[in-house]
Amino acid sequence: MSTTLILGIGNTLLSDEGIGIHIIDHIAVAHHDIPGITCLDGGTLSFTLAGPIAEHDNLIVIDAARLDIEPGGYRTFTGDEMDRYLTGDRQSVHEVGLADLLDIARLSDTFPWRRALIGIQPRSLDWGDGPTPEVARSIPAVAKVALDLHLAWQTE
Repeated sequence: MSTTLILGIGNTLLSDEGIGIHIIDHIAVAHHDIPGITCLDGGTLSFTLAGPIAEHDNLIVIDAARLDIEPGGYRTFTGDEMDRYLTGDRQSVHEVGLADLLDIARLSDTFPWRRALIGIQPRSLDWGDGPTPEVARSIPAVAKVALDLHLAWQTE
């Protein structure tokens, strides 16, 4: 069985900016019985995350991203599409760090060939201790997308 790191990124003090963290918290509680998954709070990124990425076969990153869709809407970027998104217009404050982490993985020969970024359109990035209602409603759906990816990768 391959292992998947689900990395939630964000700052939970800035309302929707912390959505990645809220989603991995949801997965850790509601779906703790699915084998092969590690949920990790990646905060606002750090090079210390290179180790956990290297320890897993697959990577799913969940983060707030400006997608020019309705608040709470989301989009999944997989494989090369994720790489292009991260090196494109950089619509998230974390993408520079995430691209750098993936470069470290390439250089250390621990690059996750099965990888995805799930971006969620924020409504507000102002101070707040939780996501806005529109964004909070997306938590179960985005969690399902992440879990479905993990399960699909088990059969590849």
